[in-house]
Amino acid sequence: MGNVKEEIKKVLSNKNTLTILIVLAGIVALYAIYNNRVNQAVTMIRVPYASQEITSRMQITSDMIGYTEIPKKIASSLGILTNAVNVNGNYVKYGNTIPENSFFYASMIVDFEEAIRNEFSDMKDGYTAYNLEVDIDSTYGNSIYTGNYVDLYVKAVDDNDKIIFGRLIEGIKVLAVLDNDGNDVFESSVDDRTPRQMWFSVPDEIYTLLKKTEYIGSGIDVMPIPRNASYSLEEREPVIDSQYIENFILSKSINIGTDFQTSPTTGQ
Repeated sequence: MGNVKEEIKKVLSNKNTLTILIVLAGIVALYAIYNNRVNQAVTMIRVPYASQEITSRMQITSDMIGYTEIPKKIASSLGILTNAVNVNGNYVKYGNTIPENSFFYASMIVDFEEAIRNEFSDMKDGYTAYNLEVDIDSTYGNSIYTGNYVDLYVKAVDDNDKIIFGRLIEGIKVLAVLDNDGNDVFESSVDDRTPRQMWFSVPDEIYTLLKKTEYIGSGIDVMPIPRNASYSLEEREPVIDSQYIENFILSKSINIGTDFQTSPTTGQ
C-alpha cells in the first residue's frame, strides 16, 4: 500500500504528467456538458396544443386539446405548458385568443376567477368607462387595439359657421373595441368582426365633458386618433388639451350644480 502511495506522489509531482491529467479532466468535463446540452436539445416530450381556435374567457375542454412532440428545451424556453392537467378545465385569459394548432402558453391560461376579470374590472377610483361609436374607417381599419393610448379630436361648427377642429383629450386608454353583438373585435382570428363601440377609461370630469359633447347632437364629432407605437403603448393619464374646445362644449350646456338657479317664488 505504501508503495502505491509513493508512486502516486511521484506521478503527481511530475509537472508534465499533472498537466496531462488536468487537460484530460477538462476534456471529460466539456464532453459531459456538451453531451448534456445535446440531450436536452434532442429530447422530445409530449405537449398539448389547441385542436381548434379557443377565444377569450372560453373554458378549455379535453376535445379542444391535441398532442404532439417537441424538443424539451424549446418548451421550457418559450413557456409552453407541457402537462394537459394545467390546461384542461381552465380558461383563456381575457383579451387573448389561442389559434388552432397553437401551443398553450402559461401567460394565456387562467382559472375562472381570473378569466372573468377584464379591463373594466381594473379601472382606477374616480374613473368611468366611456363608449364612443366607431366604424372600420374611424378605427383606421382596426388598427387601434385594446390597451392602446390614443387622442380624441373634435370637429364642430361654431355659431358663426366656422369650423372648429382640434385635440380635446390627450392620452386616453382604449379598454375594448366591440362589435354590434358586444364581442371583442380582436378576440377571434376566424370571425370577421366589424367595430361598432370603442370603450375608454377616463376621469369622471372628462366623462361628463364627453357625454355633454355627445348630447349636443349633430354638428359635432369626436374622433379617436392613433399615434406612433411608443405613444400608444406608454402608460399615461388623460388630460384636456384644448381649453377653447372645452369652453365651446360647455357653452352649449349648463351645470345644474352651479349654473342653474331656481326662482325662490316660482321654483323655476
